Amino acid sequence: MASLKALKGRIASVKSTQKITKAMKMVAAAKLRRAQQAAEAGRPYASRLEAVMTSLASKVTIGPESPKLLAGTGSDQTHLLVVCTSDRGLAGAFNSNIVRAARKKADALQAEGKTVYFYLVGRKGRAVIGRLFPKQIVHQYDTTTFKQVSFEVAQAIAGDIAERFENGRFDVAHLFYARFQSVLVQEPTEQQIIPVPMPEKAEAAEGVSAAVEYEPDEEEILAELLPRNVAVQIFRAMLENAASEEGSRMTAMDNATRNAGDMINRLSIQYNRTRQAAITTELVEIISGAEAL
Repeated sequence: MASLKALKGRIASVKSTQKITKAMKMVAAAKLRRAQQAAEAGRPYASRLEAVMTSLASKVTIGPESPKLLAGTGSDQTHLLVVCTSDRGLAGAFNSNIVRAARKKADALQAEGKTVYFYLVGRKGRAVIGRLFPKQIVHQYDTTTFKQVSFEVAQAIAGDIAERFENGRFDVAHLFYARFQSVLVQEPTEQQIIPVPMPEKAEAAEGVSAAVEYEPDEEEILAELLPRNVAVQIFRAMLENAASEEGSRMTAMDNATRNAGDMINRLSIQYNRTRQAAITTELVEIISGAEAL
């Protein structure tokens, strides 16, 4: 049985940890409000731009002169998985769920005989992916120096990925992130960003009669919209991740605080029992000594 001194020290240690987890929960809650507002504000624009690109892909005649971001390379042999995670831990299953979704996609593609590479945004995905796919990480974009998500960062990432695509490094790019739904739910999401995904036949049939006119010029508009779409989708993913990370951290720290409280209660009960047993033993020894006299 543990000594009274050891139990007292353990209780003090757990109480100190509980104060930290409680403070981290409060910080995460404060950051969550701003991150959630930013994620929700960015959804309509990103969703609409994605819909416009998909609509263009179904209506524009693809030819040799079409932009590669729209037409693709004509092959789907090499896939780039852009995995967005956080730079910090203590966020529950937030990072592991994103990595698990990317791993599942990679395994499925490799089972089909495809070549898979990883482009990592954030530090927390590298440990697992580096262990399972050690030679398939082509780049890790360091976001530790940025205090908050910005469109400039998304543009830089999108520019690097688009340049790799133009140089023939891959044929298809998939984006992985966690879509924020609530404090308790963050949904791992996969999205094809390069080339623009073709709509399903049923979806394409709905707008088959629509007429599309370009002003001033089709190539000029697409040259502007296609790279911007990649940047916007990555920006949306980073905003969703920021909200999901804080929501997951808030939940994790709340659970940790509750668990610390339960442990303090158990240790306190054990401390009181040990103390009572020590007092009883001491009394027995005193009484025994008195009887001996």
